[in-house]
Amino acid sequence: MADYMVRATAADAQIRAFAVTSRETVEYARRAHNLSPVVTAALGRLMTGGLMMGSMLKGEKDLLTLQISGAGPVHGLTVTADAAGNVKGYADCPQAMMPPNSAGKLDVGGVIGAGELTVIKDMGLKEPYSSTIELTTGEIGDDLTYYFAASEQIPSSVALGVLMEKNNTVKQAGGFILQLMPYTREDVIGRLEEKLTHMSPATTLLEEGRTPEQILGSVLGDMGLEVTDTMPVRFHCGCSRERVEKVLLGLGREELQNLIDEGQGAELNCHFCNTNYAFTTEELLRLIPNISH
Repeated sequence: MADYMVRATAADAQIRAFAVTSRETVEYARRAHNLSPVVTAALGRLMTGGLMMGSMLKGEKDLLTLQISGAGPVHGLTVTADAAGNVKGYADCPQAMMPPNSAGKLDVGGVIGAGELTVIKDMGLKEPYSSTIELTTGEIGDDLTYYFAASEQIPSSVALGVLMEKNNTVKQAGGFILQLMPYTREDVIGRLEEKLTHMSPATTLLEEGRTPEQILGSVLGDMGLEVTDTMPVRFHCGCSRERVEKVLLGLGREELQNLIDEGQGAELNCHFCNTNYAFTTEELLRLIPNISH
């Protein structure tokens, strides 16, 4: 199943819902960054959440950034998403390891440790909107649930999951977000809470062959579920050789001349997709006339 996301409403628009399958997106990140299994699960969950939260943005050029900093071995995770289903991300320590938790599962909370989640929304204003909360469990779904309640005052249920194969490739990845509107009736809230109590994990449902529509249907099917939008999602990084050239030009004439004098050329790495851009001394020389100061 190719990666895609659905957006929906239920209970006469008292509930808004998002669901996504993101296996190929997370596997791309795993390969690009050579991630350990537990870091794949951690970054994969954050990217999956980022995809759905990115789709909540209003403007085409709006950007969402999710940053986690923790005391655990991975140190930090960074994910950026837009409203068009594009996401990218990286881990500070991609090879970080952690023994399985008491349930024998990948210990995402342990590899992250105590720390903070920062949500940044760049909507083209003078200053981006930024909100930071303490991590509640480090399991990411719980932390995003808390973020919505504490920072946006939107009661939400966020479920995220990544299931690994024995050969450490990604078997399943995906999740859902359910949100209550301010006018949601108490009886609707009660029915939703009851459904969520008995719901299987998102990766279990995906492993059973459920689509994002069917996942939402399993919890909202008898509440007038209405799918309003479907969109493909992918790992996409906008870096290019031209953009990296601009970074080199931004170093200034003196710094660039120092690189040329050393005779080693220059190599820059994109954190998000791990692509290396190499420039020979001759290529650096050709950039000098383009520096405006």
